[in-house]
Amino acid sequence: MQKEYDFSKGTRGKFYKKNVNFHLPIYLDSELEDFINKIANERNTTVTQVVNNLLFKDKELIELTRAEV
Repeated sequence: MQKEYDFSKGTRGKFYKKNVNFHLPIYLDSELEDFINKIANERNTTVTQVVNNLLFKDKELIELTRAEV
C-alpha cells in the first residue's frame, strides 16, 4: 500500500444510490437447508418462498403472544 493516495480526480458518491434495498445472505444449518429444500421441491416453489412463509407465520405467532401480555 502507498502511504498516500491521490483522490483529487475522484468523484464523491459515484456509486451511491438512494433508497437501495440490500438483500442479505442468510446461511442455514445443513439440516434445515435440506428440510426446506425438500418442502420447496414438494410444493414446486422456491426456497425463498418457503422461508418467507415460515417466517411470516412465526411473526404472526410472536405478534399474537405480544398482544396477550
